Amino acid sequence: MTAAISTHALTKRYGDLVAVDHVDLEVETGEVFGFLGPNGAGKSTTIRCLLDLARPTSGRAEVLGFDSRGDATEIHRRVGYLPGDLALYPKLTGRDLLEYFANLRGGVDPGAIDDLAERFGADLSRRCGEYSSGNRQKVGLILAFMHNPELVILDEPSAGLDPLVQQALHELLREIRDEGRTVFLSSHTLSEVERVADRVGVIRHGRLVEVAAVADLKAMAIRRLDLEFAGDIDPERLRAIEGVRKVTGAGRQWSVAYEGSLEAILGEATRLGVVNLQSHDADLEEIFLAYYRDPDTDTAEQTHAAV
Repeated sequence: MTAAISTHALTKRYGDLVAVDHVDLEVETGEVFGFLGPNGAGKSTTIRCLLDLARPTSGRAEVLGFDSRGDATEIHRRVGYLPGDLALYPKLTGRDLLEYFANLRGGVDPGAIDDLAERFGADLSRRCGEYSSGNRQKVGLILAFMHNPELVILDEPSAGLDPLVQQALHELLREIRDEGRTVFLSSHTLSEVERVADRVGVIRHGRLVEVAAVADLKAMAIRRLDLEFAGDIDPERLRAIEGVRKVTGAGRQWSVAYEGSLEAILGEATRLGVVNLQSHDADLEEIFLAYYRDPDTDTAEQTHAAV
């Protein structure tokens, strides 16, 4: 089966700034792929190169089996796209704008527009210039989905949406995946990606540093166990356990950061007289911050220009 998205050493420079740096990425047909990175990591620039809205400095990309440069018109017919910097014609109503773009596509089922408007709670009777940021985003989502595209590319789709609309969006993304279509979801909202994505790519300084299933990323991460003992203990007995990476606390209250099996920790904790414990599963935020910690400053990414 042809990959929905495939890039080969994709690179984009703006003068001395390397926005996208030799990215090799393959997104499978029929999956929800989360593209994670903070503002300025290169997410939006990558998307623009995929859609021929920006020309790569070197490398190449295929979308739905078509060359991103030579076949851009065909790609645009088959793809739904929500940009991160969505702008609408302020004097048109939401419905007028959707009908305008539907006509540019050669026609779209009006019923599909109505169904999506109901799903997202969008009022299409008002002028776009009167919309709040959340309502503009709803119209943008309808634009992306209304023609039943083979591939949907969404750049920060939850921006400005209330929780109920976010939930409706996530349900729609799962339905699209179940129908065998593909979603490429660029976001820095970790909880969103964790809920809906099958696989995740992490981009840092324009470089793709990891691609893995969400479950696999969590399995690789360090987890935490909070322990309460009947009395004071010697923490060195916990530090000596294989897989334990860090032990903090005092007196009867201790926290253990570990990877691997819990069996040895529980055995030693029992011998030390544990009376209460609480386990914390790793989430994508901890993993994400681990990838983004700058080894020189020990802080998250702060220096890359917004692209």
